[in-house]
Amino acid sequence: MAAGAAYCGHCGGDSPTSDAHHSCRQQLAMEPPRYCALCRRRMKVQVTPLGWTAECSRHPLTSFCTDNAPKSAP
Repeated sequence: MAAGAAYCGHCGGDSPTSDAHHSCRQQLAMEPPRYCALCRRRMKVQVTPLGWTAECSRHPLTSFCTDNAPKSAP
């Protein structure tokens, strides 16, 4: 979850300071957020072999890219 986020990026619920969203944080470590942490809207998510992008209709694009993807043999 983003710092100062009002909502959980995984389930869209309120983002409390307790450990109520511990499993959500674990899921977000492995997959992209599905809900905007600022407004709780469902985001348009695109997953590629190199990463993902998540776009809220009201807020900026969020993305993650890794260059550790397997390279094809020449």
